[in-house]
Amino acid sequence: MLEFGTAGLRGPVQDGPDGMNVATVTRASAGLAAWLTANGRAGGTVVVGRDARHGSEEFVAATREVLAASGFDVVALPDPGPTPLVAFACRALDAVAGVMVTASHNPPTDNGYKVYLEGGVQLVEPADREIEQAIRSVGDDAARTPVGPDARAHRIRDDYLARLRGRFPATDGADIRITVTAMHGVGGSLVVEALRQAGFDDVHPVPEQFAPDPDFPTVAFPNPEEPGAADHLLETAARVDADLAIALDPDADRCAVGVPDGARWRMLTGDETGALLGAAILDDVLQRGGPAPVVASSIVSGSLMHDDAMARGADARRTLTGFKWLVRAGEPLVYAYEEAIGHCVDPDAVRDKDGISAAVACARIAQDWADRGGLAGALDQIAQRCGVYVTAQRSVRFNDPAQIASFMARLRADPPRVLIGFGVTADDYAVRDDGPRTDGVELAGSRRMGTDRQFGTDEGTETLRVFVRPSGTEPKVKIYGQMTRPYPGTSVDRVRADASGELQRALDDVATVELREDPSR
Repeated sequence: MLEFGTAGLRGPVQDGPDGMNVATVTRASAGLAAWLTANGRAGGTVVVGRDARHGSEEFVAATREVLAASGFDVVALPDPGPTPLVAFACRALDAVAGVMVTASHNPPTDNGYKVYLEGGVQLVEPADREIEQAIRSVGDDAARTPVGPDARAHRIRDDYLARLRGRFPATDGADIRITVTAMHGVGGSLVVEALRQAGFDDVHPVPEQFAPDPDFPTVAFPNPEEPGAADHLLETAARVDADLAIALDPDADRCAVGVPDGARWRMLTGDETGALLGAAILDDVLQRGGPAPVVASSIVSGSLMHDDAMARGADARRTLTGFKWLVRAGEPLVYAYEEAIGHCVDPDAVRDKDGISAAVACARIAQDWADRGGLAGALDQIAQRCGVYVTAQRSVRFNDPAQIASFMARLRADPPRVLIGFGVTADDYAVRDDGPRTDGVELAGSRRMGTDRQFGTDEGTETLRVFVRPSGTEPKVKIYGQMTRPYPGTSVDRVRADASGELQRALDDVATVELREDPSR
């Protein structure tokens, strides 16, 4: 049986209790209704939406009809659409819950059932366990009541766009050219309209990836982070001589950004985009005064946004992985992100990651920096303040889940003492006393860089941080790395490239922890 967790349900579309099918969704909806009723939410408003994956139309019909038969005021969004619209509608309509039928960027064979609670936030423990128990307690049959059209549902898209217009109004700034891909998902028309209303008319969608297609035919894996997934986007950007390239994932809750880099194009890391968005949002918030704004990033994300925000007087916080924790970091929250290209740029409207609003925010930064090097120039300015930060990620896949436990046990029992010349210390997050606990191990160290031979000056300190944790959704261990170096004054690109190469060697060493014979290495 599919297990209901903090992300709801997700699995292959197939018959039986281990698959996503109408029977599974019916039980989940009946269990959710029972849990809401038991917790004083009987008769409240529940928002329901769907993407365009296989089975989504049938699954959302079962969801809305079971909830309606249970006495809830169901607002069913009329068309396939982005996940952020459901999160937005939950807050806008003061809903007691929301359900989005989606599997985000999973393979085409999958679908899912994502649950929001009051305020449009993802659920956390113990609600997930309680709902799981409620699902197991209901029978296989549940009453269903048809749900007709609702004027509130038809207004949500326009209300969302109106909110974005207010947050990112059109300006008299430079004209920039933007390419965008929906990755065969449901965000294409909405992101183009959102950009147009923000004053960006020169937008070029990737035509072969614009319309929703549940088979995702042009990509091996519909995730903008995957190698090759953004090739069509970057080819289009180069062909039309764009200033900015934007990739959404299929349900449009995540946003990746590509920029011209000399004679080629490259995708920014989620950490680079996070630093850019965090800096731009703080530029706006800090000049207005008031209490220190809160910005949040996850413990596996790089620390550039965090360090820059702290230096500027913001209240920067680190949380466990996932937006269920990030959006609960504290108030007044003005921005949250994680390295996996998830960005929450308007928490008062959407209390979750939102690729549409992030795309508009990135376009505004590119416009502001159009005559100063674009987003690459904005990154260099942050490097002048904070130094050069590079991040990277590696995954180690296993056939047997027991091998994951063995990998983590070996790392804890015999962690590396030296990585690429850095003396490192291990911090086991499963048993730490200070800060959030999770199944992960951090390896961190620093070293002096010596002196510059030409000028005889101290070059400062460079740092290395590697964080290792099991994936929560796949049979693999994920390894996140960061290296920092002082700002060199010139040749920033060379320093970034050199640090990136060093960081890759560190990740290689950690990825082969099972093969190490010399524990002092």
